[in-house]
This record gives sequence, C-alpha cells and structure tokens, in this order.
Amino acid sequence: MVNKCSITKKKPLTGNNVSHAVNKTKRRFYPNLHNVSFFSEILGKNVRLKVSSRGIKTVEKNGGIDSYIINSKNINLTSETIKIKKLMLSKSSKK
Repeated sequence: MVNKCSITKKKPLTGNNVSHAVNKTKRRFYPNLHNVSFFSEILGKNVRLKVSSRGIKTVEKNGGIDSYIINSKNINLTSETIKIKKLMLSKSSKK
C-alpha cells in the first residue's frame, strides 16, 4: 500500500543519513500517517482514510470530512477521496 496521505497528498521524501565521519547512506523520510475513521453525516457512516496528522487538523478546521471534501477541488484530492465525494454529492442530491 502507498504511504500517501489521502487529504494532503504527503508522500515519502528521500535524503541521507550522515554519520559523524560524514559517511552518507540513502534513507526515506515517511509522513506521520494514521488510519482514521471520520463520521460522514451525509453518508451516515464512518469513512476510513489513511491521513497524516496535518490532514486531521485540516479536516477539523474545515468543519468535518463532509464540508472539507465537498468544498475541495478534485485536483487537490486523491482518487480515493474523489470516489467519496461523488457518493456524497449523489446522496445529497437525492435528499
């Protein structure tokens, strides 16, 4: 599975471990990802996403997962969250 945030699109970066003798070896810097379930009021169920800690703060600041995903442009969302957005829009148009 990809180590990528579903909200912020953060992904691993590369760099070097540098020893005291200045020997360099390649390494990866992974984002701080968590498996989180957000409650969607439109869908009426929990939505499970792999989100970074910054992504969790972003969702909470914007008033929940529903308002964040609906107000976001599709360019800024991953394929997983675009599918959730389509479900939300179809559910909200039926009501």
